[in-house]
Amino acid sequence: MNYELQLDITRFLYCEAQLLDHHQYLEWLDLLSKDLRYRVPVRVTRERKEGSDVVYEMTYFDETYASLERRVRRLYVKSAWVADPPPRQHHLVTNILVEPGDTPDTCRASSVVLVLRSRGSVEELDRIVGEREDTFRREEGQWKLLSRDVRVDEAVLHAINLSMFL
Repeated sequence: MNYELQLDITRFLYCEAQLLDHHQYLEWLDLLSKDLRYRVPVRVTRERKEGSDVVYEMTYFDETYASLERRVRRLYVKSAWVADPPPRQHHLVTNILVEPGDTPDTCRASSVVLVLRSRGSVEELDRIVGEREDTFRREEGQWKLLSRDVRVDEAVLHAINLSMFL
């Protein structure tokens, strides 16, 4: 195990969670590679013998850096009702396993994320749990997120809206 790599990527994921939790979305964009692919496929309920329960042909999100940047910039306009008042949110990242990639400048990480979000005085709490598969690339001496696939546990998301980043 490469402990330095494990520490670097673990710190990256914790810093990313803190930026998202504190609504520092422009700073979060700086962690992303310009050729990023960010997907959250739909999960269906089916018997094991029928194959995977993750359907990549249907997604909640299938984003690029450009589409994420547009979503972030919309959060900073006055008419962004979804961000006013801003939700209280926490990204809890755990079970982080890092392994070297195909080249010295890449690596892969798997993790589990729990996102909790509440807004105003609404009693309901949004809760999304999922496994993440990330690929990172070192760009100009810094690790950048190159791809992320999040396989949420729920077949039906019960969030009020999907204006969040996992």
